[in-house]
Amino acid sequence: MTHTLSQPLIHPRFFVSAPLPRSVLPSAFALDENASGHVRVLRLEVGETITLFDGAGGEFTATIAGIGKRDVQVNLLAHHAVDRESALDITLVQALATGDKMDWIIQKATELGVTAIEPIQTVRATVKLSGDRIEKRALHWQGVATAACEQCGRNRVPMVNPLLDFQTWLARKPYANSFMLHPEAAADLLGAVKPVAAKGIVLLIGPEGGFAPEELAAAQRAGVQAVRFGPRVLRTETAGMAALAALQTMFGDLASHAG
Repeated sequence: MTHTLSQPLIHPRFFVSAPLPRSVLPSAFALDENASGHVRVLRLEVGETITLFDGAGGEFTATIAGIGKRDVQVNLLAHHAVDRESALDITLVQALATGDKMDWIIQKATELGVTAIEPIQTVRATVKLSGDRIEKRALHWQGVATAACEQCGRNRVPMVNPLLDFQTWLARKPYANSFMLHPEAAADLLGAVKPVAAKGIVLLIGPEGGFAPEELAAAQRAGVQAVRFGPRVLRTETAGMAALAALQTMFGDLASHAG
């Protein structure tokens, strides 16, 4: 049973890692460990209604059928083809930030509708990751993005790509419609983005100390356009979020004409 209703976010929402069945509904389903844990933490009870999504599009209405020591059983009642994605395809390329700032950036970028997030290691970044720490942080950041989708209503989880050195990132990417925020740039971000090209945008945000001159030069040689965003110098955790909100307002689903 599939519906195309635009449902309000009135029930607890959980992401499940296994594909949810769409062909035969209603049907029974066992939640994975992560979703089962959420049910227990929230002290939900048998019979309560929840919303599930698997990242493949749409969401499911389900009721809790049983809560065991190791798993939670649910009845999947209906699939709703709800799409809360922006038509604007934005990849946020974010230099590593200190403390909890990266978590905050990934969370808010997800809420603001980015398609993907690509962490990069830059010269002036005060945080340096290597070895096993890179893999652990990557898994953690993907979890942050997933949790943000559970909260904000997105049914497709943006990919948080593995951490790359900035020069390695430059060597791998196509750079059409790529913009690097820099306070001394001549062009303005919103003026540089052309509506016809606004479907796919790559936005680069530097670390607390900004991009090094050699990084700026290398990016420009690779085709990345340096742009400024407003008259003030914004912190790394502010700059990307403000720019994302402005881009979504101009070209995406925060625009006044967006449905």
